[in-house]
Amino acid sequence: MPEVEGFWAVVPAGGAGTRLWPLSRAGHPKFLLDLTGTGRSLLQGTLDRLAPLTGDHVVVVTGAVHADAVRGQLPGLPADRVLAEPAPRDSMAAIGLAAAVVERTDPDAVIGSFAADHVIPDADAFRTAVREAVDVARGGHLVTLGVEPTHPATGFGYIRAGERLDGFPTALRAVEFVEKPDAERAAGYLAAGGYRWNAGMFVARATVLLDLLHTWHPDLADGLRAIAAEPSRLDELWPGLTRIAIDHAVAEPAAAAGHVDVVPPEGRRDDVGDFASLSALLPGGDGPHVLGDADAVTALGSSGLVVAGGARRVAVVGMDDVVVVDTPDAVLVTTRARAQEVKAVVDALRAEGREDLL
Repeated sequence: MPEVEGFWAVVPAGGAGTRLWPLSRAGHPKFLLDLTGTGRSLLQGTLDRLAPLTGDHVVVVTGAVHADAVRGQLPGLPADRVLAEPAPRDSMAAIGLAAAVVERTDPDAVIGSFAADHVIPDADAFRTAVREAVDVARGGHLVTLGVEPTHPATGFGYIRAGERLDGFPTALRAVEFVEKPDAERAAGYLAAGGYRWNAGMFVARATVLLDLLHTWHPDLADGLRAIAAEPSRLDELWPGLTRIAIDHAVAEPAAAAGHVDVVPPEGRRDDVGDFASLSALLPGGDGPHVLGDADAVTALGSSGLVVAGGARRVAVVGMDDVVVVDTPDAVLVTTRARAQEVKAVVDALRAEGREDLL
């Protein structure tokens, strides 16, 4: 029995994680990997974190090519709770399809959308924030979890928060969603205060989310509800759905119209976007952080990150801030400072026709 009555989790599981190549591949992306050394993949960790709130009231949306692997990692989840997208149509179609399926099952349900590849160390604080977000959402608004910014990041969208909502511990009115800023504007947001990072976690009644979507994209909302009503029409209708992110489709216009609230969770979250962020999640001592078999790594006078996955000895000598990723068919060597550039390797391999390495 779920702890929060009438609450369902929607877990979009997509993306190739190209900045984590060669660990993350198109056929086995990062959400299927154990990147924290816990023995659980990021996807499994996401459901573990949500289970006290939702029980088995979970719907995972993933690409058709990954559906079997997702079901294999989640044997306790009914097979029909894994929805397979025929092709990527961005986050609004994925989340909206799950919302439409839940709406037909439980018309009064509140859903929360939580990405499959986030790492959230303080699960208790996270669940406290989600409980409050569900309570706020029952009143008919879209609620987002807005993370307190710690530095002027340019890789996140920002939420400008307004006045406190009466009757709730931390909830605020969301005044505006702001696109990913340049460094100068991001520094200004941090100095001004009142801004939160948009973590991409949304909570709303399923019907409210779809009705808001219908306000600005009626064809998309109608198409998603039609698929939920007749799943056999998925292949027919899916290619014609508008390809758009939930932020642009609903969150931004709804905030401008006064229909969005924000709950600021305590603690941090990480989407493990590159090897620099991965290294920060792993325990480390005098030498580099290690993911995999630490006994297979010899490090002398070195720091950084070593991923030992190639079943052979990895030796690193006199290297500061290095990243070494060893897999059976590819080896990556870079630095944490240039970890964002790993995506360019994937682009180069694709240009060379080396799909076998992607």
